[in-house]
Amino acid sequence: MMQLAITVDDIVADPYAAVPTLVAKVRLTESTGADVRAVALRAQVRIEPQRRPYTPAEESGLVDIFGARERWSTTVHPFLWMHTSTVLRGFRGTCQADLPMPCTYDFEVVGSKYVHALDDGSVPLLFLFSGTVFAEGDSGFQVMPVPWDLDSRYAMPVAVWRDVIDRHFPGAGWLRLDHDVIRRLSDYRAAHGLTSWEDTVTRLLALDAGVPL
Repeated sequence: MMQLAITVDDIVADPYAAVPTLVAKVRLTESTGADVRAVALRAQVRIEPQRRPYTPAEESGLVDIFGARERWSTTVHPFLWMHTSTVLRGFRGTCQADLPMPCTYDFEVVGSKYVHALDDGSVPLLFLFSGTVFAEGDSGFQVMPVPWDLDSRYAMPVAVWRDVIDRHFPGAGWLRLDHDVIRRLSDYRAAHGLTSWEDTVTRLLALDAGVPL
């Protein structure tokens, strides 16, 4: 029976992707010498926030996710970041494959909100693998599932995520708003002769803070 192991060796930014995409360098090892013809590999990528400390500045950015610091003992738990998949070519022994990890800067997505709140350090990730293995066996062609207990932890530097986001949104970000809110902002912008959305939001923030315009 095949013996398969999977580990994540590295995570890098894809410089050529049309959308922000990280790439997990995944190493597969089959220890019985079987001829693996292909692997349809899937992964559930989870963030384990309890596995790192946080500065006071980071804490303020995480209130919207976990609540006040005194509640963190009950609110800070692992959560899903994304699902991803790839198909691997055949191999014997060991091979390395690229597992794409498309990212979003949408602050409505809790994973993006979490990573954006971090100043430095790493993002503690857990990859839970599944999928299907196609191989040559003693009795002919075999199809078997990737063992359910295969997983791999990886501490991804925050700088890697910032790199991939900055490639697509250099020095900027975006917010998703309801159509009615966009219309009201557009009316406000036109009524005050403002030249950009940034000027519009800056003026509203200044008014809220009581700053003279």
